[in-house]
Amino acid sequence: MKSPTHDTSYKILFSCPEMVRDLLRGYVPGDWLEDADYASLTRVNASYVSRSGQHRHDDMVWRIKVGGRWLWVYIILEFQSEPDPWMAVRVMQYVSMLAEQLVKERGKSGLPEGLLPPVLPIVLYNGKTEWRVPVDVADCFLPPPRGLAAYRPALQYLLLDERRLQQYPLVEVHNFADAVFRMESCRGLPELDAVARALRELLRTPELQSLRHAFNQWIKALLRRRATPSMIEEVETIDDILEEFAMLTQHQETWFDDAIEKGFLQGQEKGLEKGLEKGRTEALMTVARNLLGLGRSVEEVVQVTGLSPKEIQTLLH
Repeated sequence: MKSPTHDTSYKILFSCPEMVRDLLRGYVPGDWLEDADYASLTRVNASYVSRSGQHRHDDMVWRIKVGGRWLWVYIILEFQSEPDPWMAVRVMQYVSMLAEQLVKERGKSGLPEGLLPPVLPIVLYNGKTEWRVPVDVADCFLPPPRGLAAYRPALQYLLLDERRLQQYPLVEVHNFADAVFRMESCRGLPELDAVARALRELLRTPELQSLRHAFNQWIKALLRRRATPSMIEEVETIDDILEEFAMLTQHQETWFDDAIEKGFLQGQEKGLEKGLEKGRTEALMTVARNLLGLGRSVEEVVQVTGLSPKEIQTLLH
C-alpha cells in the first residue's frame, strides 16, 4: 500500500469533523461560535465546475448550522514553500464557484429567502516564509478613480499561518487542531513525543478511531519529511505511531545525519531560505516599482506590497 503524502494526509485529517470543530473553536473569532451546532458539521463535495470548465477537487468544504441556518466553511490547504501573492484572487474565484454550485442546486439546498448562505474562507498555510501578501482581494487592485471605490471587489479570507500562530499557554494539548500546529512547529523528537503522548490519551475512545487513524497517517507523513532514509524505513514498520512513538525517541541520535551535527545541512537549509526570501523580495520590489511608475504614493505601495517605506524609498532614486 502506497504511503500517503503530507498533502494527502492533511486532507484526510481535515476530512474528520472533530478536526474542523476544533479548528473553528480554537482559531476562528466571533460570538457566533456560541450558537454553532457542532453536531451538524457536514462535509460537502468540493468538486465544482465553473462555466469556464475549471475543476476544484481537493479543498475541504464543510457546512455547520449557526442559529438554525447554515454557514459554509471553505478550507484551502496551502502547501507551497512561500505565499501566493494572488491567493485573494484565487479565494474570490473559489467562493464564486461554490456560489454558482449553490445557485444551481438551490432546490436541494433550500436557500432561505432566495439568498445564498454566508461563506467563511480559511487559508491554512504551513510554509516557512512569513505570509505578507493581501488577505483581501481589494488590495490586489489599484485604487480606483474617485467615485468608483464602491465598485472595487472586496472579499477577505481568514489566514491561519501555522508556524506563527499564537500557541496556547498550556503545557497540555488544547485540542486536536492545536496538536497539529504544535507538531508542525516542533524542532525535535522529544517535543513531538510530548504531543503524541497527549494525543494518545485523547484518542483512546472508540468513536475517535477514524480520527486516530488519520493522525497516524499524518504523523508518519510529517516524519518522512524530516527523517533520514534509515529512519523512514523504521517509521514505515510502525502500525500505530501514537502507541510506539516513544521507541523513536530512544534512537534520536540517528534521526539526523552526521552532516546535520556538523552544521552542513543546517547551512544548506539557511541558504535555501535566504534564496527564497531574496526571490520574494525581488518580486515585491518589481511590483512596487511598477506602482510608483503609475503615480501611486509610497503609503499606497507599502499597503499593497507589505514592503517597508525605507525599501520603497530606494526605488525613487
